[in-house]
Amino acid sequence: MKLGRLNHIGVATPSIADSITHYRDTLGATHITEPFDLPEQGVKVCFVDTPTDSGMNGTQIELIEPLGEQSSIRNFLEKNPLGGQHHVCFEVPDIAEARADFEAKGKRILGPTRIGAHGTPVFFVHPKDMMGQLTEIMETPKEDAH
Repeated sequence: MKLGRLNHIGVATPSIADSITHYRDTLGATHITEPFDLPEQGVKVCFVDTPTDSGMNGTQIELIEPLGEQSSIRNFLEKNPLGGQHHVCFEVPDIAEARADFEAKGKRILGPTRIGAHGTPVFFVHPKDMMGQLTEIMETPKEDAH
């Protein structure tokens, strides 16, 4: 498997609305998507686009807020009440091939492959197998979803 493009950095937050204000007013973000629910993952998300010199969108920041008491990020926010970096996400051309490669290398996959916030298949690799960083592996979107 080859390392693909860094698609986004996931940032857990107790309030997407407050985080949008921060990214807009403090950091000057000009393009932030409307928040939307991912009930199957127990989160609400939105994306902050970072600019590049070419005017194309760069890596995104994924803001992640708990959706309900069973949210997958509730424990993270209990330990980090202000929020913070939750995961990094890399693209791969073929999600099934990437999963098989990680498994063959003895890396622990957290749960099944599922559809992520960009509408493409994703899976997560245990932080203890990725130098302490929760890592999302995402199939490259067929059409640019950035």
